[in-house]
Amino acid sequence: MTGGSNGGSVFTYETLVHAISGAAGSVVAMATFFPLDTVRSRLQLEEGRQSKNTLATLKELMSKEGPSTLYRGIVPVLESLCASNFVYFYTFHGMKLLRSSRNQTAKNDLLVASIAGFINVLVTTPLWVVNTRLKMKGITDIHERNNNEYETLLDGIIHIWKYEGIGKLWAGTLPSLILVANPAIQFMTYESIKRKVSSSLGGAQTPAWIFFTIGAIAKTVATILTYPLQLVQTKLRHGHNYENLSPNAGTLQILLYILKKNGIGGLYKGMEAKLLQTVLTAALMFLAYEKISRFVFRILLHRPTVR
Repeated sequence: MTGGSNGGSVFTYETLVHAISGAAGSVVAMATFFPLDTVRSRLQLEEGRQSKNTLATLKELMSKEGPSTLYRGIVPVLESLCASNFVYFYTFHGMKLLRSSRNQTAKNDLLVASIAGFINVLVTTPLWVVNTRLKMKGITDIHERNNNEYETLLDGIIHIWKYEGIGKLWAGTLPSLILVANPAIQFMTYESIKRKVSSSLGGAQTPAWIFFTIGAIAKTVATILTYPLQLVQTKLRHGHNYENLSPNAGTLQILLYILKKNGIGGLYKGMEAKLLQTVLTAALMFLAYEKISRFVFRILLHRPTVR
């Protein structure tokens, strides 16, 4: 592992610091706003649950099931998120070095973020399949008997591979690959706004609240544009319980079924909770990421962060 930042290799100290900072920032952010992700999951997967506002759903879950239900499955989610963001940030910043990060444009950011997203999806989808099932354990009856036989990500991967086939570990991969557009749009928007803000500040240190705001704006744009596919992705990973629809139904079939049964509104069920959770989580993640990476570079390298 080299300590330089030349464009000849993605295996640099800077790339590793970005990856660790991104993974750590995502864990801090998700742990902070995890109850909102629980609300999103329940609204997306429980067909009988009325789509109330986020606060009303939080109160309902706590009163009927207790506060602990809001943190059901948090450990595998944080493990998956940590691995996923490490892969994404490492690939993203490594490829930025290869393409000369000093001459980055929105077009280059979109390309690099898309490639990083594809690699991330192919590597980490099995983790998300397992943790989606673990999170809904005891709530829905889909896979219930099988889900009771594992408690951890590794056990879940082995169990699904053994009893359902290796293909099930990559359930929802197609919408996930299409949803590469989500982080790609998010990172493109974030990097573009950050460059303009940094330029307008004339080299002065960017205040923390600006990173938070830019992260929130970037995620809002990305989530609104891609939410229906995120809904289908969740159902493919966990399994749907729609009547008169094959258990092996694909992305387009589920989209058309929801549209026919519930109209356009059905494609956006749970979006308020999703938007609130992802925007706040992404904003805090980028803030933590920027602070952690700058701290590490300043202390260990004794020079400003290489951007």
